Amino acid sequence: MATVGRLAGVSQVTVSRALSDPSKVSPATMRRIRDAIDITGFVPNAVAGALASRRSKLISALVPSLTNTVYASMMQSFSDLMRDNGYELLLSECGFQAETEEKLIAAHLSRRPDAFYLTGIHHTTRARQMLIGADIPVVEVWDLTDTPIDICVGFDHREVGRAMADFAADAGYRHAATVGAGDARALRRRDAFADRFAARGGTCAGDVTFQDSASVAHGREGLSRLIDEHGFSSGVIACSSDLMAEGILIEAQKRRLSVPDQIGVLGFGDQDFAAHLEPALSTVRVDRPALGTTAAQAVLKRLHGSNPEHSRVDIGFQLIRRGSA
Repeated sequence: MATVGRLAGVSQVTVSRALSDPSKVSPATMRRIRDAIDITGFVPNAVAGALASRRSKLISALVPSLTNTVYASMMQSFSDLMRDNGYELLLSECGFQAETEEKLIAAHLSRRPDAFYLTGIHHTTRARQMLIGADIPVVEVWDLTDTPIDICVGFDHREVGRAMADFAADAGYRHAATVGAGDARALRRRDAFADRFAARGGTCAGDVTFQDSASVAHGREGLSRLIDEHGFSSGVIACSSDLMAEGILIEAQKRRLSVPDQIGVLGFGDQDFAAHLEPALSTVRVDRPALGTTAAQAVLKRLHGSNPEHSRVDIGFQLIRRGSA
């Protein structure tokens, strides 16, 4: 900073002030300092700055999967708004294991982040204790609870399952089956679907649940197992994701099953490809970019010293009817 100051014709203190809060120096001075930084290749010491200001300007984020577009689109909108406000993300993939998430929370907290972004509301007792003890903003995304660690932004997964069952019953289906992943949120949607469909007078003929993440291959296998092991021949299949549903459509085509005449297929997520399948996929849409932006806005309010209006924000969902059911 001393070298930058000499080149810019200002003191080291002025350089430090400009880097920590550009509004404290004139635009002309800021331009000279930035020119000097470009010449020297100087990179501010963020660790030293964090020690002095007690702000690291880092936001820790844990997501189950870095490749799943459902989480990526939320993360993108969250990251964009945080970056526009001077924060960068420290991102890790935690899978669907609470114990893995706990270890990553401990590792991230050692870097002294200013806030935490978590996917889901189910954490170990130790993880909750660490986050509460850190006394920093925490936003839990993609799910809802009446007892968040700090703030939760999401939607009711059980209501999604019930809405899918009502849709199927209203469409005239009297038999149903489910194919999905084994994470807690998918299981809540599955169970709510089965309960509501039965209450509407329908029969659930079978379920295939995979313990690992959703995939097209699992969808194909899921339909095969429903037919071969459960005797499923007609009705609607409620899937935990659009990927599973795509696999079912592929397998149905291979087996020459008519969709939606013999079997109907319901997905979840309304991913980019869903409207372009043949037939186009009926599915549940959640505004993922809006969810990420809302989470970022809530965190920024907390970081700026004010509290969001609500600690529980329900962004809702929409069931999209297309050709598959």
